[in-house]
Amino acid sequence: MRALIYKSTGSWYWAKNAEGKLFNARIKGIFKIDEITSTNPIAVGDEVEMEIEDVQEESAIIHEIYPRKNYVARISPHNKRMHHIVASNLDQCVLFATLKDPKTSQGFIDRFLVSCESYHIPAVIVFNKADIYRKKEMVIFAEMKAMYEAIGYKVILASVQELVGVDEIKALLKDKISLLSGHSGVGKSTFINSVFPQFKLRTQEVSGWSGKGLHTTTFAEMFDLDFGGKIIDTPGLREFGLVDIPKQELSHYFPEMRNLIQGCQFNNCMHINEPGCAIKAAVNSGEVSIERYVSYCTILEKMEEINY
Repeated sequence: MRALIYKSTGSWYWAKNAEGKLFNARIKGIFKIDEITSTNPIAVGDEVEMEIEDVQEESAIIHEIYPRKNYVARISPHNKRMHHIVASNLDQCVLFATLKDPKTSQGFIDRFLVSCESYHIPAVIVFNKADIYRKKEMVIFAEMKAMYEAIGYKVILASVQELVGVDEIKALLKDKISLLSGHSGVGKSTFINSVFPQFKLRTQEVSGWSGKGLHTTTFAEMFDLDFGGKIIDTPGLREFGLVDIPKQELSHYFPEMRNLIQGCQFNNCMHINEPGCAIKAAVNSGEVSIERYVSYCTILEKMEEINY
């Protein structure tokens, strides 16, 4: 029986079959998938083959996982040499960010976008909490919107609290499998509750002493949308460590750099100190934004620190 994984709670999974029946499923034996060294062999969004173990208990045993078309992974918080697959078989990723209470750093946004690019998954950025933005934040938003839209990303200004931009976000979600992500406290769970109150997700305020959001989601979970499509809610991510990306390939996942790389004098140019670098020339001319180039350099430096 073919089924789709809706939630993983460690060793047990919620799996839904084609008829919409939910089963409590577990793995049979040890899974080794495509040489992926991950802490979780099965992720939300995976399609699996399973057999019913107990009809009364509605339990099943998973004995096969179908090939993934894609997945998003992060560095395991418990083992930096291992991956944790956040979700699989996605049509898009929607990143909720904020410019205030708490502020999402551009570095975090760019690491998220690089990860999406590396897995060939389209990404959308939602800047939430517009209702508390003052002139300073609106100026920053206008600059970031122009910067990201110029390189092909969809950017939405929203206030979930005042239902501004909510219809635009819903239209993007229709008939797609979408991963919703972002730091805790940016309003992701509030958005889900405001649009789909039947899901009843827990939300918490931003921590007063740290200015950081408090974790409300423990495990990734998929929900069916009544107007078509599915969303996957993820735990609030404090960091988004990149995996599977050699440092020599990092610039390939910056869309504005990708088409310029061939113009570099050296094939192995890292775009830092090398002469004849087309990327640095584009930064100097304004074709590549200095902010994005700084993000590139920062990510590269971090990669070298952990010996990628």
